[in-house]
Amino acid sequence: MQELSEHLQGILKTLPSKPGCYIMKNAAGEVIYVGKAVNLRNRVRSYFHASTELNIKTLQLVQRIADIEWIIVGSELEALILEMNLIKKHRPRYNIRLKDDKRYPYIKVHWAMPYPKITVTRQMENDGSRYFGPYTSVWAVHQTLDVLRRIFPYLTCDRQITGKDARACLYYDIKLCSGPCIGAIDQLRYRQIIDDFCQFLQGHTEPIVSRLRQEMEQAAEELRFEQAAVIRDRIQAIDRVVEKQKVISSEEMNSDVIAMARSNGEACVQIFFIRSGKLVGREYFILEGTEQEADGEIITHFITQFYNQATNVPEQLLLPQEIEEARIIREWLRTRRNCQKVELSVPREGTPSELIQMAAENARETLRALRAQWDSDTNRQSQALAELQQAMALPQPPNRIECFDISNTQGTAAVASMVVFEQGVPSKKYYRRFNIQTVCGPDDFASMEEVLTRRFRRWQSAQEASKLGKPPDPSFALLPDLLIVDGGKGQLGRAVSVLEQFGLGDKVPVAGLAKQQEELFLPGRSDPLVLPRHSQGLYLLQRIRDEAHRFAITAHRNKRTKLGMASRLEQVPGIGPARRRELLRRFGSIEGIQNASIDQLMQIKGITETLAYELKHLLED
Repeated sequence: MQELSEHLQGILKTLPSKPGCYIMKNAAGEVIYVGKAVNLRNRVRSYFHASTELNIKTLQLVQRIADIEWIIVGSELEALILEMNLIKKHRPRYNIRLKDDKRYPYIKVHWAMPYPKITVTRQMENDGSRYFGPYTSVWAVHQTLDVLRRIFPYLTCDRQITGKDARACLYYDIKLCSGPCIGAIDQLRYRQIIDDFCQFLQGHTEPIVSRLRQEMEQAAEELRFEQAAVIRDRIQAIDRVVEKQKVISSEEMNSDVIAMARSNGEACVQIFFIRSGKLVGREYFILEGTEQEADGEIITHFITQFYNQATNVPEQLLLPQEIEEARIIREWLRTRRNCQKVELSVPREGTPSELIQMAAENARETLRALRAQWDSDTNRQSQALAELQQAMALPQPPNRIECFDISNTQGTAAVASMVVFEQGVPSKKYYRRFNIQTVCGPDDFASMEEVLTRRFRRWQSAQEASKLGKPPDPSFALLPDLLIVDGGKGQLGRAVSVLEQFGLGDKVPVAGLAKQQEELFLPGRSDPLVLPRHSQGLYLLQRIRDEAHRFAITAHRNKRTKLGMASRLEQVPGIGPARRRELLRRFGSIEGIQNASIDQLMQIKGITETLAYELKHLLED
């Protein structure tokens, strides 16, 4: 048993012998592992008593444990559900977890609306909508919707549907909307189209085609030949899509086929969706934290995390091997399927076994292709960092780069952004926004000085917190290997001044990146550094600068929205109380001012052409 602190020894002595979840934290208070147990006392203590039986990954985990919390639950099923939710919330470093699971897109059918529209979202809400997914590629989702919209012409606009609009939009003219806004289709028939859309996504095509054939024949008998032709075209479009779906079995089986491939610490799970005996789709998912974990453990974690957010659970899962917690997972899946039975099967022969092999081969090919892409990206990033080190004569590759940008409109709602790149890729968890507090008017230089001062004060606070054993703010605890300010010599001068105030003038390399010519200004150098036009180093700097600009603009617009239109009008230099009153009297509202032309605005006494353009820019941006 390793040497334990008194704090940990006290926790191990008081652990209850009941089912529940345990949460392990490091010295900074960060959650690094979440687990579940039928007996918390026995499970948690085993980490510290069986060190010779632990793999390297678990040994590293144990060495970093500084605190343990636990939550008692009433059953194994409750422990499983709680563990899933805690992993999703904290994304602990040492747990097996789906990569980027927070960002998977879904198709959303706004079923609660009288005339449901269809959108793509990354957030499921309990709002009466129907969701389909998750998918791994938003591009693939839109490709799917492009095809289905020609079969099931649905709404995407925000019109209030009354059926009495004078004219429809372009989508109706090109047959990508059924035109409920002009009464071209009634609510009942429109909702039937959207229900068919949902059934189609679930793989239930036969009932749709059968009903459409009856409607087509009825329309023909009633001499509504144009309507019959529309239905005929829809049937043919459905048939063309269905023809591409591989027939797997003559049986009407609904199954998900799950298989896996592993390479260099990465695991790729491939899942085939079989509906009514046809392969209707497939997705792959990458899992992190799989090093030295057993295959069965990885499959188990995939099932729990995927079906915890999946919108459909079939009656059967085909697995490549037995899993240890099959009973409790089967019970949980049953609750996800509205108390209907779910079978976990490991096929040994026949078509199901061939499907497992096919999914495994797809997983291997996917992982091989991704590995080549990752290696290529890593090489480019390494090359970019090496080029920057050489060009700027840095002591080491700038593995942590921070970039700052200022965004405001005539000095109002001023906001600064701080973005962080590590190893050449964004580390968004370290991004921060700053509301400018001490600067009045459009003074970007003073704003930059304020923000950098606040940033390095927080670095000092982080150092003091570490000395006291308190967790520091990870965004500010480390110094950058390269500090970039968006701007030329003026911004660079302010940055150098701030670094010298904190005694960091010789510790933190700094540069100013000018927008127009992509010139890099360095301290003590009169001429700017110009990197080769197509160098990886320049591409990386452009990406970092653009990301800082995007992040600042987003924060600025959000702040302006909160201020409100009227208060923004008050902030326009040159628009005093008298002119505000005259503008509102003449045009009636903020919206009226927005819609006014430059010439109309200039009719207000004292408003010049320049001021009119500034006013329009402020209100329309």
